[in-house]
Amino acid sequence: MSMNQYWADLEQPEYDPEEFVERLAFRARSAGGGQGQGGRGELSDAQQLHTAFLTAIKDLKLMHEKQMTKCEELEESVREEERAHWARVAGLIQRNRAAATTYKSLDERINLVAGKVVHLGDQLESVNTPRARAEEALKLMKHFDDFLDGETSVSPVFMDKARLYEAADIIQKLQLIAQELPEKEFSPAQRAIEAKYSEIEASLIEEFVKHHRSGDKQKMAELALILSHFRGYNECVNAFIEQIQVTSFRGKDPFKDIVPLCKTSWSTISSVFPSPSAVMAKFVLNIYHVKLKQHIQNVLSDKNNTELYLRNLFTLYSQTTRLSQDLSHYNLGSDQLFLSKLTKDIFARYLDSYINIESRYLNDRSKTVLTRYYENKGHQRKNISSSGTVSELKRDIHGLIAAKTNFNIGDIVNYGGETFLSEEVAISLLQEAKEAFRRCQVLSKTSDLAANAEEIWNLLVSYLLHNHVDYAIELGLAGIPLPESKSAPELYFFEVVSQTNTIIHLVDKLFTDSLVPLVASTPKHGSCLHTKKQELEKLETKLDQGLDRSLAAVAGWIKTVLSSEQKKTDFNPVDGDPLPVASSACIKVVRWVGGLTVKLRDCLDGRNVEWALQELGVRLHRAIYEHLMGFQFASAGAMTLICDMQEYRRCVADWKQGVVQSLFDTLHAMCNLLILPPENLRGAAMGDQLASVDKTILDNWLQLRVDYKTARLANCL
Repeated sequence: MSMNQYWADLEQPEYDPEEFVERLAFRARSAGGGQGQGGRGELSDAQQLHTAFLTAIKDLKLMHEKQMTKCEELEESVREEERAHWARVAGLIQRNRAAATTYKSLDERINLVAGKVVHLGDQLESVNTPRARAEEALKLMKHFDDFLDGETSVSPVFMDKARLYEAADIIQKLQLIAQELPEKEFSPAQRAIEAKYSEIEASLIEEFVKHHRSGDKQKMAELALILSHFRGYNECVNAFIEQIQVTSFRGKDPFKDIVPLCKTSWSTISSVFPSPSAVMAKFVLNIYHVKLKQHIQNVLSDKNNTELYLRNLFTLYSQTTRLSQDLSHYNLGSDQLFLSKLTKDIFARYLDSYINIESRYLNDRSKTVLTRYYENKGHQRKNISSSGTVSELKRDIHGLIAAKTNFNIGDIVNYGGETFLSEEVAISLLQEAKEAFRRCQVLSKTSDLAANAEEIWNLLVSYLLHNHVDYAIELGLAGIPLPESKSAPELYFFEVVSQTNTIIHLVDKLFTDSLVPLVASTPKHGSCLHTKKQELEKLETKLDQGLDRSLAAVAGWIKTVLSSEQKKTDFNPVDGDPLPVASSACIKVVRWVGGLTVKLRDCLDGRNVEWALQELGVRLHRAIYEHLMGFQFASAGAMTLICDMQEYRRCVADWKQGVVQSLFDTLHAMCNLLILPPENLRGAAMGDQLASVDKTILDNWLQLRVDYKTARLANCL
C-alpha cells in the first residue's frame, strides 16, 4: 500500500481510527483474492491480515518519524526568526529614544526663539504705539485747528459723504476733546464742533433708517456700532422701533401681531445692535406703553355696561399676562420682573377699583335676577318675620282656637302650590358668582385675593340663601296647614325641601371648586367655612321645623278622617256578624298615606326619607291607637279591627322601618287580645310581641272589650 493512500485516508475531514482499520483489512483481503475453502482458507486470511497490519504499522512509524523530523526543522526555523525579530525591536526602541531626545531639544529651542520673538514684538509695539498715537493726535490737532475760528471745517473728510464713517470717528473724538477745554477761550471752536457733531450724527441716523428700509443688516450693524459712541444712539434705536411699527398693527387686536413681530424683530436686533438686550427691552416697553396701553384704554373707556367692562378687563389682563409669558424667553435685561411690572403699570388704575365694580355689578345683577323672577310669578315680596318661638306660639294658639271653635282665624296661604324656589335662578346666581371668582383670581392682588373672594361669597349668600332660599322656606312654613284642618292638607313643603336640597348641593360644589382654592391657607378660609356652616344650619333648622309641621298636619288629618269616617258599629255591630273586611275609614287612611309616601320619596333623599317615614309611622301609630281607645269591641268588630290592622301593616311594611313595623306588630298582637277567650289571654300577654308592654296598658286595652265586665277579665292578665 503506497504512502499516498495512507495520507488520503488520514487527512479525511471526518477521520475515524476504527473505520481506517476496517478499510485496511478490507484492502488486505481484496489483495489476497477473497476467502479460501475450509480451515486452511481461514488460516491463510489471518496470516495475510497479520502481514498487512505489520506492514502498515511499519509504514506509519516511518511516516511518523519523517513528520517529527520536519516539525523539528520548522520549530528551529521559527526560533531563528523570533530572535531576528526581537533584535529588530530592540533597534527600533533605541532609535525611538534618540528621536525623543532630539524632539525635546528642538522644543526647547523653539520656545527660546518664540520668547525672543514676543519680546521683540513688545519692543516694536512700545515704539509703534506712541508713534501711532502721535500721528492720531497730530491729525486731530490739524482738524481741531480748522474749527478754531468758529467756522465749519472745509476739510475733505467732512465734505465727502463717502467718508462718513471716518468723519464720524474724527468728530466724535473732537467733541470729547472740546468738552475738556475751557469754554471762555475755545467757545467758537466748541460751537463749531458741536454743530458738525450734530450734522454727522443726523447723517448717520438718516443712513441707518435708509439701510433699514432696504433691509441691509450689515450696513445697519456698522452704523449702529458707530452711533453707539454718539449721544444720539437712543434716537437711532427710536427710529428703528418707529420704522418697525410703521408696517405693523394693521388689525384691531394688537395681541395677535405682537409675538410674531417680536420674533422677527429680535433676529434683526440681535444682528444689528451691539447691545441687543437693551434695544429689545426698549422695543417691548414701547409696545406696552404705546400700542397696548392705547388699545386697553379704548376698550375699557365705557364703564356704563358693567358686565361688558368686567369681561373685557378680565380678557385683556389675561391676554397681557399670557403675552408676557410668551415674551419672557427674550433676554430683556437683568430685571426678571420687567414684563410683570409693565403689565401692572398699565392695569394699575383698573385693578385698584376692580373689587368695587365687581361687588356693585353682582349686587345689581342679583337684584335684577330675583326681581324679574318674582315679577314673572306675579308675586310681591313680603316682609316675613323669621320663624321662632313667638311665631310658633301664635300658630299653636290658632290651632287651639280652630280645634275648639271650628273656626280658623289663622292666615294660611299656600299660593296654589308655588314654592317660589327656582333652580334656574339659583344656577344664574351661581354662574355669576363663578365668573366673579374666576375674575377675582386673575385681577386681585395676592394680598387682597382672599378678602375679595370672601366679599363675593358673602354677596352670593345674601342674595341666594337669604333673599331667595330662606324667603321661600319662610313662605313654605307659613303655608303649612294646621293639624286641626277640616280638609285634606295640601303639603307643598316637601317640594320646598327637595328644591332647597338641590340648590344647597350646587352651592356646596361652587364653594369647593371655586372659593376654597382662593382662600385656602388664609384666615378667610375659616371665616367662609363658618358662614357656610351657620347659614346651612339655619336653613336645616327651618326645614326640620317645616317637616315637623307637615307631619303634624298629616297626623291631624288622619285623626280627622278616622273620627269622621269610623262608625261605632264598625267594631260593635248590632245587626248580626258582618263579614270581616277592613273598614272604609281604614281604607281611606291607607290610600291617602300611600300617596303621601310616594310624594315623600320623590321629594326627599337619603336619610331624610328614612327619618320622615319613621316619624310618619310613629305619628300614624299614635293617631290610630288613640282613635281606637274611644271604641268598644265585640268579637265580630274585633275581626274588622284585625283586618284594618293588616291594611295598616301592609301600608308601612314597604317603608322598611324596623321601629314602625315593631309598633304595628305590637298593636296587631294587642288586637288579637280582643277576640281570645279569657283563659288564653294570660299566655298571649306573655308572648314575644306583648311581653315588653306595660300591664297597665294591656289592662286598659282589654277594657275596650264589650264583655270585659261580664267575663270578668280584670284579673286575667
